[in-house]
Amino acid sequence: MHKSQQNNIGRIIVAILIVVLIASVRFFEAALFYDPLLLYFKGSYQNNPIPEMNYQMLFLNIGFRYFLNTILSLGLLYVIFKDIQMIKFTAILYIVFFVVLISILIFTLSNEAPDNMLIFYIRRFLIQPIFILLFIPGFLFQEYVSKKPQDSVSD
Repeated sequence: MHKSQQNNIGRIIVAILIVVLIASVRFFEAALFYDPLLLYFKGSYQNNPIPEMNYQMLFLNIGFRYFLNTILSLGLLYVIFKDIQMIKFTAILYIVFFVVLISILIFTLSNEAPDNMLIFYIRRFLIQPIFILLFIPGFLFQEYVSKKPQDSVSD
């Protein structure tokens, strides 16, 4: 077996391991994280008030979960693309997205009549690794476009 084939098999195994770890964060969410909104959003929540909760613990656990998903996602991107500059850029995007989304979540939860659907969707972006589903195809497309031969324009 050639060295490049061995490298590709190793990268595939590492990528699969990272995907399993990402799935494990989701699978063990109830045991790993304080989040009273998990049960709330699984039930008939549209007409129910937001449950009582420890907001500091909630935001700390959401931040920790976002951090875990971010580290695993950046690891997956590195395994796929092997581009440190792209990883740095993506890490900055993850930080910006976190600051914006957590600010919106805090503001929404602090309202007297919070919007349940807004909370549901903002929280979903914070606790699920949704951004990786956008970044991989986006970076693959960017890679494809940058390697595509440019059509020469002649006058």
